[in-house]
Amino acid sequence: MNTQAQDYGELQRLVDELYATDEVVSHVDLVVRAEMNDLSSDLMEVVELVPTGNYRRARLCDQLNSIITAHGWGYVYGTVS
Repeated sequence: MNTQAQDYGELQRLVDELYATDEVVSHVDLVVRAEMNDLSSDLMEVVELVPTGNYRRARLCDQLNSIITAHGWGYVYGTVS
């Protein structure tokens, strides 16, 4: 049975922080901010699987949600918007 992890919502907080001042963020921005936030190994795996490139919010959320869903972690860690 899946239960919500202690880190539930951390990816949403990460996305909110990234787009607080910028309209476009790079993969490097994403990884560096995730490391600064000391995300769990599961969430770092999600972040590191995002393809290299520059992202507007909607596109990054699509990428993250696809990875989260593929791992079956939507309920455990939450999705992003």
